[in-house]
Amino acid sequence: MTTATAPPRVPEAIHRRRWAILGTLVLALLVVVLDNSILNVAMKTIATPAPTGLGASQSDLEWSINSYTLVFAGLLFTAGLLGDRFGRKKSLLAGMVVFGIGSLLSALASSPGELITYRAVMGFGGAFVMPATLAIIMNVFERSEQPKAIGIWAGAVGLAIAIGPITGGLLIEHFWWGSVFLINVPIVLVALVAMTLLVPDSKDPRPGRLDPVGVLLSIVGLVALIYGIIKGGELADFTAPDAWVPLLVGLLALAAFVLHEKRTDHPALDVAWFRNKVFSASVTVVGLVFFALMGVSFFGVFYIQSVRGYSALMAGVLMLPLAVAQLLFAPRARLVVDRFGIRATCAAGMALITAAFLGYLALDAGTPIWVLVVIGFVMGTGMAHVMPPVTVAIMSSLPREKAGAGSALNNTFRQVGGSLGVAVLGAVLSTVYRTGISDRLDQLPAGLRDRAGESLEATFAVAGKLGPDGAGLIEPAKDSFIHAMHVVAGLSAGVTAVGVLLAWFLLPAKVPGGPAAAPQPVRPLAPESADA
Repeated sequence: MTTATAPPRVPEAIHRRRWAILGTLVLALLVVVLDNSILNVAMKTIATPAPTGLGASQSDLEWSINSYTLVFAGLLFTAGLLGDRFGRKKSLLAGMVVFGIGSLLSALASSPGELITYRAVMGFGGAFVMPATLAIIMNVFERSEQPKAIGIWAGAVGLAIAIGPITGGLLIEHFWWGSVFLINVPIVLVALVAMTLLVPDSKDPRPGRLDPVGVLLSIVGLVALIYGIIKGGELADFTAPDAWVPLLVGLLALAAFVLHEKRTDHPALDVAWFRNKVFSASVTVVGLVFFALMGVSFFGVFYIQSVRGYSALMAGVLMLPLAVAQLLFAPRARLVVDRFGIRATCAAGMALITAAFLGYLALDAGTPIWVLVVIGFVMGTGMAHVMPPVTVAIMSSLPREKAGAGSALNNTFRQVGGSLGVAVLGAVLSTVYRTGISDRLDQLPAGLRDRAGESLEATFAVAGKLGPDGAGLIEPAKDSFIHAMHVVAGLSAGVTAVGVLLAWFLLPAKVPGGPAAAPQPVRPLAPESADA
């Protein structure tokens, strides 16, 4: 008896060069992720007064990250829709060009305001790059190979985390701060050439009519929501009108978006996707992981450099374990899923992330540095067993022709979760730090108290200006920061513990209809087309 097998969905000419295409997409992903990991190392230098840096304040530093995030997250969903409609290759190329131009302008910025503006330009370009890479992967790989390809795609994030801080540290030590952005330009140029030659175009063959109202509501809702989150974190007060008004506007716009999408006969987003328990649980887990991770990532660089006194380069080296673990295990996560199932794999991965956050509670100013190395490796191992499986689950639960929108939703939840993490956990960090150091700040002249209480670096700066009289601020400031870090790490552990429960109770043992390891038929030669 013979068993009928479905014909291959990917043309032979594209199938033969699929790994070269993946390498090109990884290069595009690297440059987007690399930039943010480099910037984390460069923040302390950018805060230094000119000519060494830009004299950026704590708020300027936050907005140099947030301006990118605001534009990037606000446009992700729309960029995914446009890629599905007009062509994912076109979206990818356009995004890379804009990202490269934004990088060049950021490198030449002469003030914090300019840097914030040009980072927004980079975010605009990145919004078109990120969803296109994953959507193209879904269209050039057969289902049986998609978990492996997505694992490599996720592992590329680990590679960027690894080389970003080290590259940034080397650049900061030997060149001016703008070199951390200028390094993107040659990578973008190489990627553009490779994409033009190798990557096939693909799009939704039946996109239907445009939904301008839905697109507009999604942009307004996401931008307003994330702006309110960021502003609340910056003010450390979500009851301030500058925070709750945009939050309310964002939530109302997103509610109107959902109602509109349910009623229109040509929706930009099929809200029925969220009735799929696998899809809903997976995107929620993604959001929780990045909520916790981004908040801790923000204080990590200051713990390493300001509390422990390591250089920018060494700060990069100490981030290697987290990245190496992702690079090693993410491409192999599919093997664990094959044996134990997605539910057990993701729940165990979230448990490892939770354990890593609890490990931060053991850190103080004199903890052996190998403890931080172990914590990073455990966290990276956990992430490597969460992100690839849930990404496969998200993409496999949606129609293939909607790969761009699915990828955009995956990244939107990640960015919203990350923004919430930076804002909420950042506000907690600032509040706890200021409370802990307040008795020392009361001894300062009135004009210096508010400034010294902004952050650890601000306290150090005021102490330096006071000379011998400020020396007594240093150790109490470190102690207060470490206490604040412990509070944030404990909250992060609680968030990821919720993720363990969600993964265990809501994710299935196997992904229904997901990539199967069924044998592939002998593929006939077919014309080169990927319009699906």
